[in-house]
Amino acid sequence: MPIRKLLMANRGEVARRVFRTCRELGIRTVAVYSPPDAGAPFVAEADEAVPLRGARAAESYLDIAQILAAAEATGADAVHPGWGFLAENASFAEACAAAGLVFVGPPPDAIAAMGSKIEARRLMEAAGVPVVPGATVNGLDDEELQSAAKAVGYPLLVKASAGGGGKGMRLVAGPEDLVEAVADAGRQAVAAFGDAAVFLERYVSPVRHVEIQVAGDHHGAVVSLFERDCSVQRRHQKLVEEAPSPAVDAHLRARMGEAAVTAATAVGYHGVGTVEFLLGPDGEFYFLEMNTRLQVEHPVTEAVTGLDLVRIQLAVAEDRPLPSGAFNAAITGHAIEVRLYAEDPLDDYRPHTGRIEEFAIPAAPGVRVDSGVETGSEVGTDYDSMLAKILAWGATRNDAVRLLIDTLQRARIHGIGTNRDLLVAILAHDEFTAGGADTGFLDRHLPIELVAPTTGNEVVGVHGLAAALAAQTEARSGAAVLGSVRSGFRNNPGPPSVRRYLVGDETLEVGYRLGRAPSFSVNGRDLDVALVAARPDEVELLVGGVRCRFSVRRYGPGGSGSVPRDDSVNVDSPLGSTALRAVSRFPDDVVERPTGSLLAPMPGAVVKVLVTAGDVVAKGDPIVVIEAMKMEHRISADRDGVVRHVLVAVGRQVGIDEVLAVIDDGLEPEAA
Repeated sequence: MPIRKLLMANRGEVARRVFRTCRELGIRTVAVYSPPDAGAPFVAEADEAVPLRGARAAESYLDIAQILAAAEATGADAVHPGWGFLAENASFAEACAAAGLVFVGPPPDAIAAMGSKIEARRLMEAAGVPVVPGATVNGLDDEELQSAAKAVGYPLLVKASAGGGGKGMRLVAGPEDLVEAVADAGRQAVAAFGDAAVFLERYVSPVRHVEIQVAGDHHGAVVSLFERDCSVQRRHQKLVEEAPSPAVDAHLRARMGEAAVTAATAVGYHGVGTVEFLLGPDGEFYFLEMNTRLQVEHPVTEAVTGLDLVRIQLAVAEDRPLPSGAFNAAITGHAIEVRLYAEDPLDDYRPHTGRIEEFAIPAAPGVRVDSGVETGSEVGTDYDSMLAKILAWGATRNDAVRLLIDTLQRARIHGIGTNRDLLVAILAHDEFTAGGADTGFLDRHLPIELVAPTTGNEVVGVHGLAAALAAQTEARSGAAVLGSVRSGFRNNPGPPSVRRYLVGDETLEVGYRLGRAPSFSVNGRDLDVALVAARPDEVELLVGGVRCRFSVRRYGPGGSGSVPRDDSVNVDSPLGSTALRAVSRFPDDVVERPTGSLLAPMPGAVVKVLVTAGDVVAKGDPIVVIEAMKMEHRISADRDGVVRHVLVAVGRQVGIDEVLAVIDDGLEPEAA
């Protein structure tokens, strides 16, 4: 039966992606949304939208009763689960069928079999698909747990049975860390998936993460749509995905494709899914898991095959056979996709929140952007921090890499920190361009080594100068006296003008003298630049004899563009992008905090407090664990000392810069 109205049981960029194909097919769409998502782009793009109660996922997007009620209220006849949330929940698929709704996905039995990684391993072994050595640990006491881990072998991974995306996963080097890792993984698994079951799996390294896209229909056909290489990861979450894999030749592609089809056939799979493998340097591969849903990284497969995987999902859901293109698919060219996150890779990938003042990715042939945000969107802590996927297709891998780097460098992303510079550095790294990156890439090449430091970076200094000159021009253009006199003019020589900015936590002091003998400096270091022209929103400089144009944007509360009253500045140029914050020339009101205050770097929920008042701690010791954007973040002591006060408890919601604890040097105050 044809689908007429589809409810999207998800949010963000996955909802927008599915809506796009639905519009092409004339299918009406329904969005459901939680209170934090009320102003999100996906809500506006749906034909109808139904609000859900509760900000947290468990109270909204994971609430099956609310989703089904929304479908009934709008007359939807089908539900698409997207990825994440209820996408691999067999009970949800069963509930949809019981309500007379078409579930755009595989049968509940297949979801249940592959949704439990423990059951999936058992089925794959029975089907003859190679698996990594592992063990189940549910219900084991500490002694039995240690025995099971010894049989698997160290190092090992603790993995959530219902998990994915690195959530509920811990790497364990030895027996001393095992019990805590199992407890931590189980707790995070409950929060993310509602299931505390975990298992152990031997940690295989070095390996590549190579997955096979499969599609099947109700008539017994299952096909492989080739591989994707997703080896570059942070915290076991994919950052860069490409097709085809530079490590897979035609023979290996056929072997892995056959194993993936065997895996899908073993569970009676229909719809679109992915079978993930670990690929060793010797060409041997091992089953990792099967995702019984559309994958985040599916666009790279679409780019090289020309297929619309959502269109295939919908056709199968309508009980139609796979299209002929799925049987005749071939790889054309090369596609690479990166995941743009709101986070700081130089601060342990700390999530960033706030308003996106500008979000502009340049369009070009071969470039595709799937995003959940736009200019003006607010990024909070309730959901994953991914903002967008940016993909480039080229006739060759080098073409795709070059186009993607250029696209990222030209993008304007203002108001919130992102991992854009890290992505560019990965793509430009010799190991990646040679096709040699494996899952240990970011362990060997730390972000601090890949991304240049802030104030010591010449580019950042020049960007700071551009910001200062734009601000000077803005101030001069609004002068009430002698407004026609050009900026920087002086009758007599004098000291340079100075403006100060913060880049991250570091201070940038920009000095400039205009007029007959112009000079420019940053932090006392002379710059080899010459001013060509300056306007409030654009500055032209000769940098080392090369003429460059710098776009300058300043943002105020609720404002955008060139607004002189605020302190947030973004500079974009062919040299890169820099976010700065102007330091007031006058002292601001200072919030009084006790010396030694340990502050929350982000808003979130406290899930662990690891110290009590009176504990002696060393710099780097974990003090509090905060959950934000579905990830746990350890807040560590910034000094040696004694914990004098603990100001939070488990379950407490904290705001950014809220005092969590107070640590002093341990010296008792002198008696009066």
